[in-house]
Amino acid sequence: MRIILSLLLTTSLLAQQPKPATTRLAPELIASLEAHPGLIYARYGQRDMQLDLFRPKGATQPLPAIICIHGGGWFKGDRSSMTNLAQALAAKGYVTATISYRLSGEAKFPAAIQDCKAAVRFLRANAAKFGIQADAIGVTGLSAGGHLAALLATGGGVKELEGDGGHADQSSTVQACVAMGAQSDLESPRIGELSGKPDDPFYRTFLGDSQAKLPQIYALASPRNHLDKADPPLLFMAGELDDPSTHADETRPDLEKLGIPTGITLIPQAPHAFLGKQASFDICVAACAAFFEKHLKKQ
Repeated sequence: MRIILSLLLTTSLLAQQPKPATTRLAPELIASLEAHPGLIYARYGQRDMQLDLFRPKGATQPLPAIICIHGGGWFKGDRSSMTNLAQALAAKGYVTATISYRLSGEAKFPAAIQDCKAAVRFLRANAAKFGIQADAIGVTGLSAGGHLAALLATGGGVKELEGDGGHADQSSTVQACVAMGAQSDLESPRIGELSGKPDDPFYRTFLGDSQAKLPQIYALASPRNHLDKADPPLLFMAGELDDPSTHADETRPDLEKLGIPTGITLIPQAPHAFLGKQASFDICVAACAAFFEKHLKKQ
């Protein structure tokens, strides 16, 4: 009886605990946008790759675009987790798109980044249809999506990353990037150690094996390895409580030496996955908006 009473008391107390905060957008903000869900941006045989596109209603001039890439360790997650961020940024005068990409359980690297590049080319090819300023496309992403965003920014012109997702006549380069919670140096000793563990669910699954066994693949997948003067402005963002490896402490000085605008925005008291907390989300949106306003919108 005591055990039953204890369980009932515990259940009652748990029910009274406040629910975790979730990110919410004002209904009028959502109502101000037009949505184009489930657009097919690439096909691989019978496999359709889709994106959801958002745009301010009534906008008459072409707008810059921002692609939002979800996280999940490259092996899980879906584009819906970036919907709120995409809508919040669209309301500030952008065409935004959340994209699905092939996860590592379906296709190994470089499939995911090839999908991201195909999405950029799709937006350029359909710029007139969706009112996009074709020479002003940015990208952001969180965690694995942050890594892919950074690789998209630094991997312009790298043939092995392009893929055959269509619209080969269009450029896959982007003009600004905010990489959130991102690993920017996949050749680092830290990732070498992590990938060397037999039970590593991230890098070995994504890239095929450990850094020690596949050094050339890790170099190809590493944003830092591809830095050059043609790269766009690249801002890093991370939760203050996240691992310091997300601060790009070695990558940012390299960017600065090349004269490429960069920096780090730390979200106070925020964990790795900070987009689900309203206060952190609001800081993120403000920082992204300021960065893209400066580097993506034409003055």
